[in-house]
Amino acid sequence: MAPDGAFRGTILHCLADPGDEPKPGASVEVFEDGLLVVRDGRVAAVGPAPALLPELAAGTPVADHSGRLILPGLVDAHVHFPQIEIVGSYASGLLPWLDRHAFPAEARFADPDHAHEIARFFVNQLLAHGTTTALVFATVHPGSVDALFEAARAAGMRLVAGKVLMDRNCPDALREPAGVGYERSAALIGRWHGQGRLTYAVTPRFAPTSSEEQLRLAARLLDEHPGVRLQTHAAENRDEERWVRELFPGCRGSVEVHDRFRLLRPGAVYVHCIHLEDEDWRRLSGSGSAVAFCPTSNLFLGSGLFDLAAAARAGIPVGVGTDVGGGTSLSLLRTLDEAYKVAQLRGATLTPWRALYLATLGGARALGLEDVIGSFRPGREADFVVLDPDATPILARRLARTTSLEERLFAWLVLGDERAIAAVHLMGRPVRRAESAPRRVAPK
Repeated sequence: MAPDGAFRGTILHCLADPGDEPKPGASVEVFEDGLLVVRDGRVAAVGPAPALLPELAAGTPVADHSGRLILPGLVDAHVHFPQIEIVGSYASGLLPWLDRHAFPAEARFADPDHAHEIARFFVNQLLAHGTTTALVFATVHPGSVDALFEAARAAGMRLVAGKVLMDRNCPDALREPAGVGYERSAALIGRWHGQGRLTYAVTPRFAPTSSEEQLRLAARLLDEHPGVRLQTHAAENRDEERWVRELFPGCRGSVEVHDRFRLLRPGAVYVHCIHLEDEDWRRLSGSGSAVAFCPTSNLFLGSGLFDLAAAARAGIPVGVGTDVGGGTSLSLLRTLDEAYKVAQLRGATLTPWRALYLATLGGARALGLEDVIGSFRPGREADFVVLDPDATPILARRLARTTSLEERLFAWLVLGDERAIAAVHLMGRPVRRAESAPRRVAPK
């Protein structure tokens, strides 16, 4: 556990979904000269620095990040750790990309040494990009889950992950009988779920690679292990949805398939959800399921434009995912830049406040972790990042000409990337520092 301490700078966090118009003090809380006080790895207090500094215990260290922005740790609501080595691989669309790049990359995780090497690299890269919590696909190999959870535990990172389930329409090296997938998933749940900051997620890849029996067994796993999550892809691509209708006669698409097998439920995260009809949104909304919006991969693979406004109207929790390796960066700042552009192309908008929400409290809500992370409410785990206004010459020049926090935040989201991450803390413990140490001041 990190020693108690305090962190001074411009502090910004969401208390609720700000929508298009934030309500200061109700949905968004801002302290231009703020102080974040951490005790035993959790937020003890947050507020104006002049008011809180005199209340600190004698000798409490204060890290001075004046001029920098302190935010809750970023939450990646969907990413594939085995695909980190195939980022930026060309293909004509989703299904050819899976066959040409994703499946061969995932087959290599039969080698435990490879799995451990990539897991360590992946976790370190998440943290370097400012991501402190993630919902992650492993591969069909149980060893890939072991490697990932071991790396996250060593780093002290909160992680939700699971082994992929596929029993048809995939390479032989990645196919396993439905019963075997059930048994291996149950063993992994017993080994990892609830261990420290780790949560298990039952992970059928997407409807075309699962038989009806496998989907029934996935629901059984959820029934038998309360608190376990579910993650799967749905309605990412039009060709995919046509294939789903062929494989599951009588179902209009992925959402209805998962509903038929009782997989729409609280704790489930459906990734992409681009090609949905009104009935699909109603089913998702009524079930308590959440959605992961992955703009970078949706654009890269030409899958389509997510309807964030429709999800908001339906009251569905939404987080934002990098979706590496279909996505082209682990940076949630870069991902939010793409999310803004997707909204523009749909004739809508994405305010900087709502973008911040999606990557922090919104992501925490999508993962069912809003009572644990995502904001600086007292008692939350003290995961946070510090953004540097001088990270790049262009960012520094742009920020120097801003006149409001809204302008500054938008510039960081559109122009920033991993270079803007000056520091990352997990449970108050620094895991990545800027090249120059923060200035320290004594309590006043």
